Amino acid sequence: MQRLFLFLYKYRAFLTFLFLEALCIWFIVQNNNYQSAKYFNSSNRISANLLATSRGVSDYFNLKEVNTDLAQENAILRRQLEQLEQSLYNLNVRQRQDDELLSQYEFIPAKVIKNSTRKFENYITINKGTKHGIEPGMAVINNNGVVGKVKEVSRNFSVIISILHGNSMVSSKIKRTGDLCTVKWGGEDYLTANVLYLPRHVQLSAGDTIITSGYNAIFPEGIPVGTVESFEISEDALFYDAYIKLSTDLNKLSYVYLIKNNLKVEQDSIESLVN
Repeated sequence: MQRLFLFLYKYRAFLTFLFLEALCIWFIVQNNNYQSAKYFNSSNRISANLLATSRGVSDYFNLKEVNTDLAQENAILRRQLEQLEQSLYNLNVRQRQDDELLSQYEFIPAKVIKNSTRKFENYITINKGTKHGIEPGMAVINNNGVVGKVKEVSRNFSVIISILHGNSMVSSKIKRTGDLCTVKWGGEDYLTANVLYLPRHVQLSAGDTIITSGYNAIFPEGIPVGTVESFEISEDALFYDAYIKLSTDLNKLSYVYLIKNNLKVEQDSIESLVN
């Protein structure tokens, strides 16, 4: 502290001169428009240069993190490219089968205007009816999986029996093994359902995907229904007690697709002869 006082005393005249010079410059800038504008522009330019330099230094020291992010992004893009190439290969292999599928089924989009999930018998109302080609019995899905089937139709609206309906049953199978089963809602949690009639000899695993079997004229084969969450079987039981998480969260339903099977009448006719 003593050295500081000695320094200030020794250079008191020079420091006083600097103070008076700064005071004069301040008065000039404050009271003259031209000098004020020049000072403002110069200070802004200096500040911008300092900020640019600071930003450049910061970017330089962050290069490692940026390179890591780019490497991760490149890995994701490469994986997506491989998946796309595999999809194109599968598309070429299955092109003839897909053409047959598209000729059998038509998909009609519709908007949900009313929906319930908290009752034992839940229904969905959509903004499409007979004038749009909707008929009773048509399957209803969304991007994630099964939604239900059409029950009643008017000219402009249709009512759908939701999969969250006590009497709704979906013919299904395990995607991994092909074993048949039936999915039926238990009437409690709107996100889960029961798997019925799944024989005990089946090697069931948590996470198995349940899809539609295609063994009726309503749902095409392969529509997701849900994934196995838990299961158990007693020693004398013939079938599993299994529970799945539904693929579709019907509480967030906004849009659906109705599936028209152009061969349904023919299939029903030939099957009725046997019955």
